[in-house]
Amino acid sequence: MITFFARLKLRILWSWQGCVSTWKLEYSFRSWVWANLVSAVLAFVLPLTPSERAIILALGLLVLAAELLNTAIEDAVDYISTEDHPLAKRAKDAASAGVAVTAVAVGVAWCVILIG
Repeated sequence: MITFFARLKLRILWSWQGCVSTWKLEYSFRSWVWANLVSAVLAFVLPLTPSERAIILALGLLVLAAELLNTAIEDAVDYISTEDHPLAKRAKDAASAGVAVTAVAVGVAWCVILIG
């Protein structure tokens, strides 16, 4: 059981280091964090149901997760080679598209909740 908690502590530490590093180096991540803070404040200020709030907050976190994965893919591709390659571009563009799709999901959720 001690090993479980020791490993859990390391996982938490590594995850936190990844968030801090991404915050420092990626403008896009910082932008999404601020957008999510605004979205979270609105979710609690507006008269939403608990379920609606949960959807908005969870989707916001998914955008941040997608941006972290996008950063990881971009960093790994850049580490492997600094040369331009069609597959490297495709990987980076697909990761960026993943962020965009999750952001659209948040927008759709907000529209459905506010309109409907």
